[in-house]
Amino acid sequence: MRKYVLVLILLLVVVPMWTANKRALLIGISNYPVYKNMDGASWGSIHGANDVLMIGNTLKLKGFSVTSLVNSNATATNIRKAFRKLLLEVKAGDVVYLHFSCHGQPFEDMNGDEEDGWDEAIVPYDAMMTYKRGVYDGSNHIIDDELHTYFNNLRKTVGKSGFVCVVIDACHAGNSYMGNEEEEDENFCRGTKKGFSPNAKDFHPRINAKGHFVIPKKQGFADIIIMEACRSYQSNYEIKKENTYYGPLSYYTNKVLLVQPLNRGLGWVKDVEKYMASNLTRQNMVYESSLE
Repeated sequence: MRKYVLVLILLLVVVPMWTANKRALLIGISNYPVYKNMDGASWGSIHGANDVLMIGNTLKLKGFSVTSLVNSNATATNIRKAFRKLLLEVKAGDVVYLHFSCHGQPFEDMNGDEEDGWDEAIVPYDAMMTYKRGVYDGSNHIIDDELHTYFNNLRKTVGKSGFVCVVIDACHAGNSYMGNEEEEDENFCRGTKKGFSPNAKDFHPRINAKGHFVIPKKQGFADIIIMEACRSYQSNYEIKKENTYYGPLSYYTNKVLLVQPLNRGLGWVKDVEKYMASNLTRQNMVYESSLE
């Protein structure tokens, strides 16, 4: 009888390790539509799809099940559907990796929770740059409030034995700095200095030079790391490697993950930060974590 009890205990301990999954949702946009009715205010082409192809291949090698939304498939509706689908699929103990390579934009705070009056938003394929009554009201932008609710739901679902990692290779806000590591004929910036504002407010970035932020731990919630390509007042410029453009955070995250495991520690994250710091002169990586 004692032998059977020991076997049962071992099964209870080992089975969760066998059944835990690694899941990734990757969003990458290179070519945005041109809206003729928006007075020329359209998003420029970037190379977010390159990031998704690169990092997706690396994650598959590491045993991740990868879902990618690229270019015209990365609409606000499709991204939100993918969020909901992933939440239904994950379970306790899973490792979840989320990646956003697209434009970013400051978005006028409409609920009063931001001290500087501006939320940060990622820009799906069908989000326009400016507010225009009767044409576009901002509903296709995905602001940080929505993202944080989703991240918290993921943390709760995968639980304390799980882990969530988020990489955002976009501008949260822009200025005139160019952070390219090489002198190129073209500089591709993943954002804009212009804030999205239904009330025609001008965006003035607040300078905050902190590079690390602590995310509070919650009982029963997974730990989380959020990596961002630049500070809120900086622009995020692409880099060119072997005649191909990539987002810098995507490129150096991939470089590290090719030789290191994606785990709950901060060691690999700090290695990405070192690459960013040594190769980019005018933008600084930021990370937020519940691990400190």
